Amino acid sequence: MGDRFYFIFAATFFQTRHPTIAGRITINSVEKISIGQGLVELKRFQEILTKQNAVVELDDNALEQVSKSYEFLKDFARDKVIYGVNTGFGPMAQFIISPDKGKELQYNLIRSHTTGMGTFLPPEYSKAVLVARLTTLMLGRSGIHPSVPVLISKLIEKEIFPCIPEHGSVGASGDLVQLAHVASCLIGEWKVWFKGEIRPTKEVFEKEGLAPIEVFQREGLALINGTSAMTGIGMVNLLKAQKLVKWSAMASAILNELFEAYDDHFSEPLNRAKLHEGQNKIAESIRGILSDSHLIRNRQGHLYAEKATEGVAKEKIQEYYSLRCIPQVLGPVLDTLNYAEKVLVGEMNSANDNPIVIEEDGNVYHGGNFHGDYVALEMDKMKIAITKLSMLAERQLNFLLNEKLNNKLPPFVNLGTLGLNFGMQGAQFTATSTVAENQTLSFPMYVHSIPNNNDNQDIVSMGTNAALLTKKVIENSFQVLAIEWVTILQAVDYLKIADKLSSVSREVFFDLRAIVPIFEQDSSLAESLQNVRDYLENCDKEYC
Repeated sequence: MGDRFYFIFAATFFQTRHPTIAGRITINSVEKISIGQGLVELKRFQEILTKQNAVVELDDNALEQVSKSYEFLKDFARDKVIYGVNTGFGPMAQFIISPDKGKELQYNLIRSHTTGMGTFLPPEYSKAVLVARLTTLMLGRSGIHPSVPVLISKLIEKEIFPCIPEHGSVGASGDLVQLAHVASCLIGEWKVWFKGEIRPTKEVFEKEGLAPIEVFQREGLALINGTSAMTGIGMVNLLKAQKLVKWSAMASAILNELFEAYDDHFSEPLNRAKLHEGQNKIAESIRGILSDSHLIRNRQGHLYAEKATEGVAKEKIQEYYSLRCIPQVLGPVLDTLNYAEKVLVGEMNSANDNPIVIEEDGNVYHGGNFHGDYVALEMDKMKIAITKLSMLAERQLNFLLNEKLNNKLPPFVNLGTLGLNFGMQGAQFTATSTVAENQTLSFPMYVHSIPNNNDNQDIVSMGTNAALLTKKVIENSFQVLAIEWVTILQAVDYLKIADKLSSVSREVFFDLRAIVPIFEQDSSLAESLQNVRDYLENCDKEYC
């Protein structure tokens, strides 16, 4: 059964490799995370993200490259002006700082930019930011002291995650404010998530026997100057978005069973007539789900078997678009996610601060690798795509609830007494309003640059804002799908067709029915809907 889904949601492998990449992350075993070998692709990132209290080991060769980069920069900067080592920052870069003030400069940078506001990122996202930052620092392109990745690895190992506020980044010199909160924790200040609580960093470090990093030459700038916040959030978004596509394809398949649809709209011949990969893979997935269904009809063996006669056809010739056009609607969503994966994996495995230390070239290069436009654009595309997915779910829900459209189910799939009971009527309001919010949130951040920093940052990406809005759209979409799925469960029981469903659909039906038993009388659905929503997001079964 798993093979039916794998081809859709398998990772799009990132093929372009920089010839000098040294620092990578790999999972060696269930108990250990080895940092410093191999490209961090999405599957590997997910393993790191979900693995708890694993022993974290730093690869010796990668750490040696970090050390070489540090020593090279220390020597190179003795008689040269290097941004962020012996200069001020941003529009104050023209001010040369004396060597005896170098450490103070770095601490000032961290503390002055620890200005974020708003809700803290959940620990899962904070961990993702740490993993993304560690990945890029282990490339040995930042000139940092090796003690920095060592401490970050210990935070990951001990499940100590910085409290990172949502608001602050404009995504141009990277995620300065959010990453300043990360850096603040590394110097023993600010607050962290630890064992489900928010606690002072100093207190947790003392309890766990950890010492803050010491700033040497550019640790402050190297930590806060980069795209790791938007990238870490984006990677988590991608994992959740892929799950949404799976659940939407599954819901669409079972809807076709509910209404005994014809099979040609997801057939291989029809879909191969269009050359879009996503469309064809969604269609193939639906064919796999429905391969042993007793409800799907073959047009050639059914409708075509009857001779056409003048007059009104006895039955609907083809389904509404929300049932018939699934490959064409979800296909672009899937293609969008696959390309986003390539960009995000590329960004996370890149050196994305400034300046960049290329020790083997004997040079330090100043530029703009911290700019977040790549991530910003993909986050905007992703949230638009997921909003469309939620719109599809809402239209499918409306079809289920409107007896004048489906001609098969009672109004609002009400299994009680019509007029006295209300079925899923109230839940539709929640779905409709949530989709409307998604539509509003889908305005792109990529084209919403506001110059700042004395116009030094005169064009910015707003990449973290885009990633956070995408996070919200994804969360909303799980809610909409939860409402759709509860309605599907009620419809299956009303029609008494569970035994005729495909084996995959039947397994999903009974798993979800264990969460929400059949109901006829009205009662609060809020808790049940939330339970289904949580199951959709956290399900680790083969079909999801």
